[in-house]
Amino acid sequence: MAYSQIRLKILPSVRCLFDKLVQVKVEGLAPFKPVELRSKLVDDRGVVFKASALYKADETGQVDVCRAPSLAGSYTGVEPMGLFWAMASDTPHSKLLKKNVLSPTLVEIAATSAETGEVLTSETNERGYMTEGMKRIPVQEGRIRGVLFIPPGKGPFPGIVDLYTLGGGLTEPRASLLADKGFVVLALAYYGYQDLPKNPKNLDLEYFEEAVTYLRSLPEVRGPGIGIISISHSGALALSMSSFFSGISATVCINGCSANTVIPLHYKDVVIPPLPPVIKNIKITDSGLVDIRDALPDPTLEKNRASLIPIERASCQFLFAVSEDDHNWNSAFFAKQAAATLRNHGKESFQVVTYPKAGHFLEVPHMPYCSSGFHAAVGQAVVFGGEPKAHSEAQLDLWERVQEFFKSHLDNKSTC
Repeated sequence: MAYSQIRLKILPSVRCLFDKLVQVKVEGLAPFKPVELRSKLVDDRGVVFKASALYKADETGQVDVCRAPSLAGSYTGVEPMGLFWAMASDTPHSKLLKKNVLSPTLVEIAATSAETGEVLTSETNERGYMTEGMKRIPVQEGRIRGVLFIPPGKGPFPGIVDLYTLGGGLTEPRASLLADKGFVVLALAYYGYQDLPKNPKNLDLEYFEEAVTYLRSLPEVRGPGIGIISISHSGALALSMSSFFSGISATVCINGCSANTVIPLHYKDVVIPPLPPVIKNIKITDSGLVDIRDALPDPTLEKNRASLIPIERASCQFLFAVSEDDHNWNSAFFAKQAAATLRNHGKESFQVVTYPKAGHFLEVPHMPYCSSGFHAAVGQAVVFGGEPKAHSEAQLDLWERVQEFFKSHLDNKSTC
């Protein structure tokens, strides 16, 4: 049959924001014909991510991935966004890298003949990060380094500091997509970026205090309280900021630790040493990867208490999001502990959300799942845990919760 009749459609449009759902449809196939759909993107490092799925056209020669099940490939069953979240990198231990959100991430989707592998038709989905009229402003204010995202429209808007993970540098996707929802978001770097130290001997909490003060001073930011979103290593920074600073109203801690880790934390005359790992608890998986899930000891034990963040001092609302299959560390254990500390001090100002089969890096929706990666503190690749489908569902659920949490706690009424 003529390939010219075969069309691949990405609805409602080939251009959308990264966190949006699209509908992939193929029309003009022979009825009941098997067809393979393939997706591919190349990230900012040049790493290729791919997925594929086998479908069978219906009696009208159509495949609609929102209704038809994948019969084989990177995923099976009805998965409207399977071609996106199931993408895996050709290069082992790679997490999708997006340095600068001014340009979209391009995902090429092709329909190929299941028999010959020949490409029948293809289309590119441009998954952007910034809505029309949004401002992206690089920040070099005093010591502060980062990027500020200001939504379009008439402010002022609630303000959020976005802290990312160990490894230095800056990441913009989450901050920009959050700003799309009507928040002013400061993606804050804290080492290994521009002129910030590459390997700091300690982290100075006063740097983060400067960032909070800066954000609150902006005319586009509606106070009095601001929010913090963190993941992994920066969880302890977010908890420390909430404990020591005034003016924090809402803190999201994704797969964090209730104690300080890796680098000593200084605030005025307070020093919070890192929790010392128990090396004998580190395991090697069957595939030869390092599993550090149980490397950190119980921070509430007498000998480790100096590393605990004093979150009983905080008066903000907390959202703890934890993956039960997190293999970077036992984040469910740490969140339960943080919740117990707050409860013991008469505080019910928290919620804990758990995701049973999710792994460590809970990112924005439809981000390809990352099962393992280089760990800055370990110096080699570690396993992150989780199962792709469950992980993807967790990302989707958490994204809605985060927006809801900030909307309900960053209004004029709530403050520390």
